[in-house]
Amino acid sequence: MFASLSRFARRRAVQVSAALAVVCGLLAWWLLPVGSPEPSGKITFSTGVPTGVYQKYGELLQQALAQDLPDVSITLRNSEGSQQNLARLASGEADFTVATADAVAQYQRDQKPGAAQLRGLARLYDDYVQLVVPKSSTATSVADLKGLRVGVGQQGSGVRLIADRVLSAAGLHPDTDIRPVSAGIDTMPELLERGKLDAFFWSGGLPTAAVQDLSERTPIRLVPLDAKLVSTLHDSGESTRYYRSAVIPADAYLLAQDGQRVETLAVANLLVTTARTDPDMAEGFTRTVIRSRDRIGSQVHPAQLVDLRSAIYTEPLSLHEGARRYYRSLKP
Repeated sequence: MFASLSRFARRRAVQVSAALAVVCGLLAWWLLPVGSPEPSGKITFSTGVPTGVYQKYGELLQQALAQDLPDVSITLRNSEGSQQNLARLASGEADFTVATADAVAQYQRDQKPGAAQLRGLARLYDDYVQLVVPKSSTATSVADLKGLRVGVGQQGSGVRLIADRVLSAAGLHPDTDIRPVSAGIDTMPELLERGKLDAFFWSGGLPTAAVQDLSERTPIRLVPLDAKLVSTLHDSGESTRYYRSAVIPADAYLLAQDGQRVETLAVANLLVTTARTDPDMAEGFTRTVIRSRDRIGSQVHPAQLVDLRSAIYTEPLSLHEGARRYYRSLKP
């Protein structure tokens, strides 16, 4: 009898211990943080010229990040564009930025300092090349720009890279066959309006506010860039394969297009960081970018085009481990 009671007591003790272990486990799960810790610290986001899409996107993203990552202090820094943005990342002057895929590919091809450290977080939206002229201009193709004063973007911009390539594809030397003016989207519209420019190149999301505003102040139109030009670009080198034929919809700039679609070329924008970035920070940053699409897109139309299905395709960059971790967490 005593042996039987002893066995019963031992069994009861085991059951009670197991129950206590389960309770302690549940309490630990409830009380202690689970998953990756929320990132903290200071980061710099390199944007673009003051009136460009990069800058506006950066300002709105900064607000979203302040809500989602309250322990992270974010500083925005204006830039000339993609090429300068990549140089800042590589040198450590910035932690995150936006750059076009062609600019990234060229940076890698030139084996510039830090190129091997660059990593992608997300494919964002496409930039559309826009060649703007006064409505009275006789220019109907890129070749017609010969001898004219043409705004080609600032030296460190993605616009400059594309403008030089488009001009060359059309048979024009970008330094001698036109009168190049180094200026950004913050000044080119005014220069055209004042008669100081005959045309200017811009590469940005649709619609770009500076071009929209210009069309409302003075008569302008867009010069088409046809598929043959894009084909010539593809033949010129490896980093040009990131351009694709595209169409500017008829309603992008109602006053500048007279209800007509305009042929052009497009290139993807990438959200970029470096391998030095902590995975938790990269994961949190990527999460906010994807989740804030609609909020930002209500004010910056191109941001509406951020698509989770294509966001992971950051070629020519490999995904940062933190971004990969975020995308994997979304799988059912």
